[in-house]
Amino acid sequence: MKAVLRMSGVRKAFGTHQALDGVDLEVAEGEVVVVIGPSGSGKSTLVRCVHQLESIDAGSMYLDGDLIGYEEHRGRLRPLSPRGAAAQRRRVGMVFQQFNLFPHFTALRNVTEAPVRVHRRDRAETERDAIALLERVGLGDRLHHYPRQLSGGQQQRVAIARALAVRPRIMLFDEPTSALDPELVDEVLGVLRGLAADGLTMIVVTHEMAFAREVADRCVFMEAGRIVESGTPAEVFGNPRSPRLRAFLSRHTEEAVS
Repeated sequence: MKAVLRMSGVRKAFGTHQALDGVDLEVAEGEVVVVIGPSGSGKSTLVRCVHQLESIDAGSMYLDGDLIGYEEHRGRLRPLSPRGAAAQRRRVGMVFQQFNLFPHFTALRNVTEAPVRVHRRDRAETERDAIALLERVGLGDRLHHYPRQLSGGQQQRVAIARALAVRPRIMLFDEPTSALDPELVDEVLGVLRGLAADGLTMIVVTHEMAFAREVADRCVFMEAGRIVESGTPAEVFGNPRSPRLRAFLSRHTEEAVS
């Protein structure tokens, strides 16, 4: 299948800490890749680099065949201008751990703001699309509520609708349930299950092992900035090859039981 995203030899360091250490990853059209691993393994850095919130130190990334973050100029590569980087970033949707909603905007306006202000889309058409998206995430009755009037799970679902409103080629989720109370987690995971069933191309960083096993087309286990193991959920969870993945899954199983 066509690769929407391709990463080759990607490296990223913060001072002496090597956050990404030669990452190779492809994500095919309609594929759901779930990234798991211990804290500090490079999972969040990976998706932040794809969204150009962090610049890479080495390697390359391509979105639909277009080099991410750089352009060729007189036979050499140079960083994209801020405008060029912003144009690329609009093709990538991202949902963070924190909701980052505009507190003075309603749910509806939070979803319509970027398409109207940044993409210059027709307001009436954008509002119709935004209402449909909010209904899709189960918030059709919360269109005119402000973030302070919504639960954490509802705010995160508005954030998902907002990211979808720009019609991204790929969606990135960075621990989308980590800031939620346990009883609100499943309502957000339910939305992600629906998006996966609809064939949306996604990378999901998560610590929710049951969700990863259920929804992923492919699971990627990271440690120390490297992809240690990758495969179908049946392979990764049912027959882990590396001792580190076996230890990681064993620890999470014990935590779930306790």
